[in-house]
Formats: sequence, structure tokens, C-alpha cells
Amino acid sequence: MSAYRPPVEEMLFVQRHVAGLDAVLALEAFAGMDVELVRQVLEEAGRFAVRELLPLAPVADTRPARLEGERVVTPPGFPEAYRRFVEGGWNGLAFPPEWGGQGLPWLVDAAVAEIWNAANTTFELCPLLTQAGIEALLAHGGEEQKRLYLPKLVPGTWTAAMCLTEPHAGSDVGALRTRAEPDGDRFRIFGQKIFITFGEHDMAENIVHFVLARLPGAPEGTRGISLFLVPKCLPDADGRPGARNDMRCVKLEHKLGIHGSPTCVMVYGEREGAVGFLVGRPHEGMRCMFTMMNNARIAVGIEGLGLAEAAFQRALAYAHERVQGVRGGRRVPIVEHPDVRRMLLSMRARIAAMRALCYLAKAATDLQHHHPDAEVRRAAAGRVALLTPLVKAWCTDQAVDICSTALQVHGGAGFIEETGIARFYRDVRITPIYEGTNGIQARDLVGRKLTVEDGTLPWRLFGELRDELDSLRRGTTAEMAPALEDALGRLERTTRALQAAGADAREAVAVPYLHAFAATLGAFLLARGARAAHRDPAGRHWPQLARWFVRRELPAALAGLDDPEAVLELLDPAPLTSA
Repeated sequence: MSAYRPPVEEMLFVQRHVAGLDAVLALEAFAGMDVELVRQVLEEAGRFAVRELLPLAPVADTRPARLEGERVVTPPGFPEAYRRFVEGGWNGLAFPPEWGGQGLPWLVDAAVAEIWNAANTTFELCPLLTQAGIEALLAHGGEEQKRLYLPKLVPGTWTAAMCLTEPHAGSDVGALRTRAEPDGDRFRIFGQKIFITFGEHDMAENIVHFVLARLPGAPEGTRGISLFLVPKCLPDADGRPGARNDMRCVKLEHKLGIHGSPTCVMVYGEREGAVGFLVGRPHEGMRCMFTMMNNARIAVGIEGLGLAEAAFQRALAYAHERVQGVRGGRRVPIVEHPDVRRMLLSMRARIAAMRALCYLAKAATDLQHHHPDAEVRRAAAGRVALLTPLVKAWCTDQAVDICSTALQVHGGAGFIEETGIARFYRDVRITPIYEGTNGIQARDLVGRKLTVEDGTLPWRLFGELRDELDSLRRGTTAEMAPALEDALGRLERTTRALQAAGADAREAVAVPYLHAFAATLGAFLLARGARAAHRDPAGRHWPQLARWFVRRELPAALAGLDDPEAVLELLDPAPLTSA
């Protein structure tokens, strides 16, 4: 079976001609960097992924992480591969050099993360969460916390874990019971957290937990939550890990997929209480945690992208190899059957739109952090906020369907574990659930992103797309322009209706609205790439992909748009009162 090959030229095409790599590299923070350097980084990441990570993926699936006493043992080869990952400087790719990072753009890091996920997503989950923890410390940590922890976390010598969920609370974070009791200039943490990815493992010498807990007398709900840094081993003044903290993994979950990634049940404070340190101000834990969450949400969208690309490559290779059926008097590979071509073309077109959307969000992140104009930084931050639920929810929903379709291309062989394609479907299925289910992402889109800043976030984007329509009415994209204009008009009308509707009505159509929003934006991005195809051989297929997406994928997404109040009336609970 064909192995994964990182699509470096395709990635560079999207970065340059769709997401705006040249504008990012023009920022002072990236002086001295050019497209050739980006190419070299992606090619080297591809070599590392194929050499080190790809062979471990099937091993991790069949020899999962296991709990031995209080010690979690990761799959064979993981600790050694992680050591080489750290030595290569890959963990700190986008972080400041002053803390041991490489100082590259987040747009470049996004493409590298796609490669890691395509090669071995269960491995990538560890650095994914470490990056999120670093973001939280950079934004909210005290100077001493930064001095002590960032030089270890940024290179990846230590890893991080995000600890929100409790058994009784689930996504209702405000119902958490973990408590933090003051103890001088630190705190003692008591409680239990579940679904903690890489909360315990043998790949790094220390693990820094970011734990949500409630201080004595704190307000009820999310307004009374604080964030605490709780290291597995308490570091000394020089940053060397010392005594083991009062925390341990008591169980590993047995899961549908991602078997190589330990999903831990963590207990804090069985004895004197786990030592923790307040991050940010009291009762502002959700604000701090959302810095991690938003980083992780985009990262999960990229996780779905990587898995979808890898599954597509396998399906495409199989379609060329598998001879079945007769056409024109000869036996043919199944890629010659129109229905198989339909599946493969649909997969590739959606992956192109997913990649464009993910990279666009990361380019906006670079502008948010590094543009010299404060107004541009503010607008970019709003754009990242708007795109985050689209990237997380739409890309992962598409990834599940793409991995399922890749299995379908294999026919009966796809249902047999030996072909390896089933692993992608099992692994990808967590992504619509991770970091807030996709229903929660849709609620965030209609309940918050359509209302903050006086409701202007979507309209600034719509205005830019309307301006772009003028150029799309000429050349290779002229035939698509009417459909794009119609889609944008329908999205604008529904957005107005949602901004005027009540909360329940907004929620009733939140998911189909998110799908229509993301698909419309994805169609525009594909058309943008199609216009640039003549300038870059890597884009030679983009006009066909854009036409397919606009004619076949976009109408299905737009069909979900409807009057929110009318949909709410259809949600009669009577049929749901019993089985």
C-alpha cells in the first residue's frame, strides 16, 4: 500500500496564492525569511515525518499506550521519536527565539502540523497541547512562571496538558468541583479530571498541567473559575525537576481510535494536595484557558486536515492499483469508474478548501501578533476569532466524511484491518468532539461571533468577499462568479436573520449555518487559487477543483440555510419523549 507523501508544493501554493504568505514574510518579525526557506522547512518536516513518525502509526494502533502502576508507557518507539523531534527544534517552530523557539510564522507551523497529523496524529497530540500551554503562559503567565517553564516547554523538553473536564460536568465547565486552597504563595489542588490527553507519559521528564479549579468563596459557574499551573515534578530554582507532585493517573480510557495517545483520568490531592500556581488573576481562569482552547481548536481542525489528506492519498493509490470491472472490453483499475472518480474528486476538492481555510486562519494569527499597525492587529484578532469555529467544526466534519469515503473507495477491503484505512476513520472520529463539540463551535459562531464588536466581524469578511467578486468575474473563474455571488447573498441574508433572532432560534440553525458559512468561504478561496493557477504549476488542478466544489459541494451546504424561527418550530420535542 502506498505510503503518505507530504504535498509540499500544494501546501506552498495555498500559502502563497490563497493565504497570503508573501504578506506574512514581509513583516519585520520574519525579516530574512523567504519562500525558499519555507520550502526547506516543509521538505525537512516531510522527511522527518516519513522517516520517524509514519512507521510508528500502525504500531501505536495495535500496541496502545498502557498504564503500569502509576506509570504510562507509550507505544514502542514514541519516546525515541519524541527525543529526536525535540532535538530537531520542531516543537518551538513558531515561538519566540528568546524562549528557545525558531521564530517562524504560524502559517508555516500550520503546514508542518498538517504533516505531523497525516503521518501520525496520535504522536502529534502531545506537541499540540504543549503549544497550547505555551500560548497560555505567554499571554497570561507571570514573569517568574515564564522564566521557569517556557525554556522547557518551548523546545519540548517538558510537555503540557490541558485539564478541564470532570466526570459529572462534561462540557459544562462551570459545574467543576476541583478546588484550590491557598498555601502561602501557592495553592493546593484537590479534584479529578477526565479525558486528559498525554496527562501522563514516558516521553518527557516533566509534564505541566494547566488545571481549572475553584478558589474558596469563588462565584458559582464559570465566573468563579481560576487557572493553575500544576507540574508533575516540582522544579527547583534552576528549572530542574524535583519531587513528584501529589497527582497521578488512575486510569487510561479504552477508545475507538487514537490508541497511541494516552487519555488519562487524573487525580490531584490524594494526600496533602497537589502544588499549583495561579496563572493570571483569580476567577479569570476561563479567559486564560480560552487562549489554550482557541489555539487547540484551530490545531484540531488541522488534525482533521492531515488525516483527510493521508486517507485520500491511500484511497487514490488503491484506486489506481485495484483492478476490477470491465470498460471498453478490458479490465480496468477502479479509478476509471465514474463513481470512484466522483468520490476521489469530492475528497480532493474539499481537502483543498480545508487547507485554504486552515492556512488563512494561521496567516491572520501572524498579522494579529506581528503587524506594526495596532488597527490591523485588532482586525486580524477578530478574523481569527471568527474563523476559529469554522476551522475546527467544518474541517473536522469534512475529515470524518472524507476518511469514511476513503474506506468506501477500498470496498470490502476497507473494512479489513490489514489494509490500514480503517485506522484513519477511527482516529478522525474524535476530532468533531475534541475541544468543544462541533455543536458548541456552531453555538459560539451564532451566539458570540455574530454579536461581538456590534456584529461587525462577519460583515467585514463579507465586504472583502464582495470586493473579490469583481476579479472573479473575469478569466478562468467567470463561470463560477454567479454561484459565488448567490451563495454570498444567501449567507448575508441568513446572517441578518440570525443577528435579529432569539437565542433558541439561532441555536436551532447553528450547525447548518456554520457549514454554509465555511463552504461559501471555502468556495471563494478555491476560486482565488484557481485565478492564480496559471502562475504556478502546483495549482494546475485548482480550476477543476474549484468548479467541482462550487457546482457540487457548495449547493448541498447552502441547502441547510433556513429561517431560524421556522426551524425552531419544527423542533417539537414530542417524538423525543421516549424511544
